Amino acid sequence: MKRYFIAILFLLTGLAAQAQDSIVPTPQPQYKFKLDSTSFLIGDQAELVIQSNAVPPSLEDLSNNDIIAVRQWIDSVDGSLHTAITSFEEGEHWYHIGADSILLTVRDVVGVDTTSSNIKDIAGILRQPYTFGEIAKVVGIILGILALIAAAVFVFLRIKNHKPIIALPQEPPLPPDTRALNALESLRQQQLWQQGKVKEYHTQLTDILRNYLEETYGIQSTEMTTDQTLEAFRSSIAFKEDAYAQLRQILQTADMVKFAKSEPLPYQHDLSMSQAVDFVKTIAPKTASTEDSSPSGTDPLKPTQEQ
Repeated sequence: MKRYFIAILFLLTGLAAQAQDSIVPTPQPQYKFKLDSTSFLIGDQAELVIQSNAVPPSLEDLSNNDIIAVRQWIDSVDGSLHTAITSFEEGEHWYHIGADSILLTVRDVVGVDTTSSNIKDIAGILRQPYTFGEIAKVVGIILGILALIAAAVFVFLRIKNHKPIIALPQEPPLPPDTRALNALESLRQQQLWQQGKVKEYHTQLTDILRNYLEETYGIQSTEMTTDQTLEAFRSSIAFKEDAYAQLRQILQTADMVKFAKSEPLPYQHDLSMSQAVDFVKTIAPKTASTEDSSPSGTDPLKPTQEQ
């Protein structure tokens, strides 16, 4: 029995040794890497670049021996893994990358005594004087805002008063004699007396002449009778004998129509129009051009032959 026990013991010991020889250690991954620096100041960072077809190491895998991996990113061009490493412990540190190791030197900052108790407070904010450019910029912004406000007020007032926002330059007014001749031509084209509106025709015709005398020579003819108008015209600088006779004939014919309800002959209507045109042209100031005053360049006020 004892011999059997010893044999079994030897057999178990042999099997255990054989099993131990059959265990293969797990190989460390091999990485192709490079560091941009093996020496840096405490707290600074060095960049580690790893090229590997295997699973890339994590930040935890790359943190060892007081070397800390703080961030990672992958280069989209070549697929390399970039890792920023740092350390806050001065001295030399063996840094393990897979199955390889590299010696890193972490240098302390020269001239800084971290054990000193004389710690100064943070310096206050230093006030710098304003520069000309800064002042000009602020002034420009303020002036711009004021200009916008003024423009808005101007537009509001123009709209409120029913005026154009932008006043376009106006053409100079026509001289009085030109406007009077245009008014006579417009009256002729209305053909009022041909429609039986004899009184309206002669009233408008004399009003044109009275307004012309008032505007050009200051004769308040619109407030005068025929005799008063003729007397005032005789005393004015515009007096001419033939013009006086024409004015008298026109005003008296109009008075006969308006007050005596007379019915002039057809030629008398055209005669009054023709005399009115000649009257304006005769007494027009020398500085005003009355030649070719009608749009067609001919005298449109020549008496018609209608009966």
